[in-house]
Amino acid sequence: MKIDLIAGTRPNFVKIAAIIHAIETYGPHIKYRFIHTGQHYDKNLSGNFFKDLEISSPEINLQVGSGSQAEQTGAIMLAYENLLRKEKSDICLVVGDVTSSMACAITAKKMGLKIVHVEAGLRSYDWSMPEEINRILIDSITDYFFTTTLQASENLFKTGKNKEQVFFVGNTMIDTLLRFKTKFQKPEIWDRLDLKKGNYLILTLHRPANVDEEKQLKGTINCILENSNNLPVIFPVHPRTKAIIKSLNFKNENLFLIEPLGYLHFNYLVANAKAVLTDSGGITEETTILNVPCITLRENTERPETIELGTNILAGTQTKAIKKTLEKLFSDPKLKTTKIPDLWDGNAGKRIVSILSGKDFSF
Repeated sequence: MKIDLIAGTRPNFVKIAAIIHAIETYGPHIKYRFIHTGQHYDKNLSGNFFKDLEISSPEINLQVGSGSQAEQTGAIMLAYENLLRKEKSDICLVVGDVTSSMACAITAKKMGLKIVHVEAGLRSYDWSMPEEINRILIDSITDYFFTTTLQASENLFKTGKNKEQVFFVGNTMIDTLLRFKTKFQKPEIWDRLDLKKGNYLILTLHRPANVDEEKQLKGTINCILENSNNLPVIFPVHPRTKAIIKSLNFKNENLFLIEPLGYLHFNYLVANAKAVLTDSGGITEETTILNVPCITLRENTERPETIELGTNILAGTQTKAIKKTLEKLFSDPKLKTTKIPDLWDGNAGKRIVSILSGKDFSF
C-alpha cells in the first residue's frame, strides 16, 4: 500500500504529523509520500516547524505559492496530476478543509486513487465560507471517512454514507498536542513583555469575513482592546492580515503584533493565556484540551462540541456581542471546563493506521 499524505497549511502539518508518527510506529509496511502543496509558504513554515513536530520535511513540495483560490486550486491540480502521471499511489489522504485538500482529492479521484478524508463530516452550514464548500466537495468523492466526533459521523450518514465507510477515530490535532504538551517552549516575547500565566490574551484572525474589510477589522480589534481589562493582547499576524492591519495604524500600548510563531512557541502562549480570541476552528479544539477559555469571533462553527462543553463561546462578529462576551470572561470563573470529547485521547493516528492496514491494535 502506498499513500500520499497531502498538506498545504500549518494546521494540516499538525494533523499529518500524528499520522506519520503512527505509520512509523505501527505501520512500517505502509509506504507514504509526504507532499506539501506550497499553499502556505511563509518563512516560519520551514525546517524548524517540521523539527518542532519531529517529522522530516516533506518529500515533495509542489510550490504553488500565492494567488486567488481559483489560481491556487488550478496550480495544485496541475502539479499533483503531473506527479501522479510519473508515479501513482494507491490512496490520497487529505486532512481538513483547505484548498490543498480539495484540489488534490479531486485530482486523485480522477486518476483512479482511493480518497481518505481525515476530519471528515464537519459542517458549519455557512456557504460563505470557502472551507465549507471544500468539506462538502471532498466528502462527496471520499471512499473512507475518519471523523473527530460522533456528530460528524452522523452528518455523513445523513448524506447516504454507509457504516463500512465511516470511522469515528478521534482527533489527530489532539494527538499532536498531547504528544508535545510537555515540550512547549517559552517564546522570546514572554520575557520581553514580562508575561505571567493568565495575564494576557491571545488573538488570531485570518478569515476573509473578519480581515478583508478594514472597517470590520478595525472595529473588532478596537472592541477587544477596549474590553480587555487592560491586559496585553498578543496578535500573531497571519500573512493575509498583515498588509491590511498596517494601513489601519493602530496605536495602543496593549496591542502587540508579532510574526507567526512555531508550534511549540505558539501553544506555550495559548496554554498560559487568560483566554484566546480566534476565528480558527482548530484552535478551539486545542484550547478545549488545554482548559483555556476560547472566544470564537464567528457567527457559526463546525465544532459545536466545544460550545456544548463550555470551553468555547461563539461570540459572533458584532462588537456589541464581543463586548458582552469579554465582560463575561472577566466576571465568570466557570467559563472553562475540564470535559474532553470522546476519543480525543491521543490515539486517533493509531486508529487510522489500524484501519488502513487492516490490523487490530490495542488502545
